[in-house]
Amino acid sequence: MKASQRLLVKKSVNPANFNKGGLEKTLSAFSLTMMGVGAIVGSGIFITPGIIAAKYAGPAAMLSFVIAAVVCSLAALCYAEFSSTIPLAGSAYTYVYTVFGEFLAWILGWSLISEYLFAVSSVAVSWSSYFQNLMSGFGLKLPTFLTAAAGTAGVSGAGFNLIAFVVVLAVSLLLVGGLQESTRVNSIMVIVKILVIVLFIGVAIFFVKPANYHPFMPHGVSGLVKGASLAFYAYIGFDAVSTASEEVKNPKRNMPIGIVCSLVVASILYVAMAAVLVGVVHYSKLNVGDPVAYALAVIHQNWAAGIVSLGAVVGMTTVLIVMLYGGTRLLFAISRDGLLPKVFRTVSPHTKVPVKSTWIFGIIASVFAAVIPLDKIAELVNIGTLFAFAMVSIGVVFLRRHETLQQINSSFKVPFYPVLPVVSFLACVYLMLNLQAFTWHMFGIWLVIGIVIYFAYSYRHSRIRAGLRAKESKS
Repeated sequence: MKASQRLLVKKSVNPANFNKGGLEKTLSAFSLTMMGVGAIVGSGIFITPGIIAAKYAGPAAMLSFVIAAVVCSLAALCYAEFSSTIPLAGSAYTYVYTVFGEFLAWILGWSLISEYLFAVSSVAVSWSSYFQNLMSGFGLKLPTFLTAAAGTAGVSGAGFNLIAFVVVLAVSLLLVGGLQESTRVNSIMVIVKILVIVLFIGVAIFFVKPANYHPFMPHGVSGLVKGASLAFYAYIGFDAVSTASEEVKNPKRNMPIGIVCSLVVASILYVAMAAVLVGVVHYSKLNVGDPVAYALAVIHQNWAAGIVSLGAVVGMTTVLIVMLYGGTRLLFAISRDGLLPKVFRTVSPHTKVPVKSTWIFGIIASVFAAVIPLDKIAELVNIGTLFAFAMVSIGVVFLRRHETLQQINSSFKVPFYPVLPVVSFLACVYLMLNLQAFTWHMFGIWLVIGIVIYFAYSYRHSRIRAGLRAKESKS
């Protein structure tokens, strides 16, 4: 076999092995929806509306979320077909491995690792900011060098965000206790979070000033589209939901329901939040770490601001739970294929959880959260997400042509095939091109590191390639 063909060797899918991955099937459609809402409605709804309004779209930020939701819905339908056809851990990585081959799967998997890693880190930093607001309400305050990363404005010398560091480790501890316990805690927190969002909208809507909506698009269509690109940071949750395929009861039915329902609920909440937020406070003043609490303070509703800060802390905790979960299951899937060391695929016989993988991922994310400023890591999440969305979208075309997979009875099919997958692919690529040059530079560096790791370790330890070598040696 030629070297180029070895790079594109594809993962074979045997339906008989769908229930033999070592992970326990405990998740229902409701659990998946709560996971999706828990991941999507969290850091994004309490952070990105202010950033998008202040830096890009102005009052039209609500439309940026609509655009992002439409593009995400296209990708979500593609994910739904894949997840109901191939109910295995790994999400987009596993799907691409099946239809495009190993090298592209590794590139995508490595990109997704950055998505989950930086998502956890950035959310932990924001969690720390809101938690400090709560503490200040009780007259408690930690030294600045223990609550802000080095390089943050106003912080000189080395900084270490202790709160962000600790919360990531705490969530890691929750996850190693078992998936059923984690999803139960997540569902309770999601309900609390939604109630807090409804509270903010119900209180703030009476202080909306029509004048704050003018000019509606201060930076034109360009700002609107750039805002939509950043809004993807808020919508990455359903990607994490798809990593749960292997742990879902009746995945052919429940995976599409969980993905689509979580996106619908999240989109409604995002648009409503953005519309009220920019109506209460002029968009130019919203580029702050806690725009929702800030808006309530401006209208002198401090009692509600405290509740919202509590809701934000609870809400962001659910994001940390789902993103950490998604990252560890991704590492599990990649390691199971031999592309990462076997320590990442070791499953506890008691909790049926990849404990070592969870702790390794959690520790790395906690260190990143403690030392890297928020504005340097937030956009790095977007490009990995969009890349995954693009590959899964166009991958549906190849999925339909896959000889083995054509025989699998998928419970969900993307409508308007092949137009919708192609449109989704082009929309994702277009949004990628609207990201900042810094994001592309950092993404390029991350990919170079990934390629080095692939040829230094993954290529030689691939289980599929080992099987091919064994067949060639016999022939």
